[in-house]
Amino acid sequence: MGRVVVDVMPKPEILDPQGKAVAGALPRLGFGQFTSVRQGKRFELEVDGPVTPEVLEAAAAAAEQVLSNPVIEDVVRVADIEADAATVTSEGLA
Repeated sequence: MGRVVVDVMPKPEILDPQGKAVAGALPRLGFGQFTSVRQGKRFELEVDGPVTPEVLEAAAAAAEQVLSNPVIEDVVRVADIEADAATVTSEGLA
C-alpha cells in the first residue's frame, strides 16, 4: 500500500488570519526567529499498491479539482510519502 501527500496553501495575495494569529503567538512563546507564518492543508491519500507516476498524476488532478479551491489556493506539493521520507533521511534532516 502506498501513500501520497498533497499540500495546499493559500495564494500569496490571500489573507491568512490563522497564520497571522500563529505568527503573533510565536514570539510570546519564545520563538522570535520566525517573522511570518502561512497555514495550509495537508492530505494523505492511500492507494493499493505502489505509488507510480500515474498515481501521482491522478493525485495532482484530484488536488486541483477537489482538494483545493483554485481561486484562493495553490497545490504546492504532490509526492510519494515514502520517497519523501527516504530523501529527508538521506539528507540527515530526520
